[in-house]
Amino acid sequence: MSPRSASVNEELRRRSRERLLHAAVELVGEQGYEATTLGDIADRAGSARGLVSYYFPGKRQLVQSAVHRLMHRTLEEALEQEPGAEDGRERMARAIDAILGLARDRPVLMRQHMAGILQAEGFVQCPEQRRLAELLRDTCARHGSASVDTDYPMLRALLMGAVYAALVPGAPMPVPVLRAELFKRYRLDWQMGTPPDAPGAAPGACTTDLSRFFATGEEPPA
Repeated sequence: MSPRSASVNEELRRRSRERLLHAAVELVGEQGYEATTLGDIADRAGSARGLVSYYFPGKRQLVQSAVHRLMHRTLEEALEQEPGAEDGRERMARAIDAILGLARDRPVLMRQHMAGILQAEGFVQCPEQRRLAELLRDTCARHGSASVDTDYPMLRALLMGAVYAALVPGAPMPVPVLRAELFKRYRLDWQMGTPPDAPGAAPGACTTDLSRFFATGEEPPA
């Protein structure tokens, strides 16, 4: 059998990494961060356990990258859904609703993510986080920002604060209240984006398979 080409090997590595990200999102969402081990993630992904450290320094970095992927693709899907949103205010509304929707629909996963950011390792810079940042920066620009370098960090901080407030154990703030404050700040109409009373926006409505966000697919031929 002839050896695999470099491009095939690269594709195999990419798909292995995708399966690990997908498995991490599923398992942490199901059973929490502490109860999920790297071995569990490798087993769910169908990968050798030693392969995890090839792609990620540790569990915290893997989980943050996985959640950033979910956030990036959720945001991307919201911005691209039909009808198109060329208007900057509509795009900002969709961005806010996409992130708040994750707090509403995936509370265990997002609570673990927020807790992880506050650990000593801090905020993980990874390809998934950079793609998320690019989308949010573009949203600021289309909304009319005169200084994206100033307005993007503020938008990121406000969204993180809203997610945190929605997930505080024992004292969560209702997502519609947080949405109203963010919409007021960015001068958005309530019916923009996906209002809480819109079809499919009810708590727990997000039950679809997340595999569409992770390009695992079929293995390429040797």
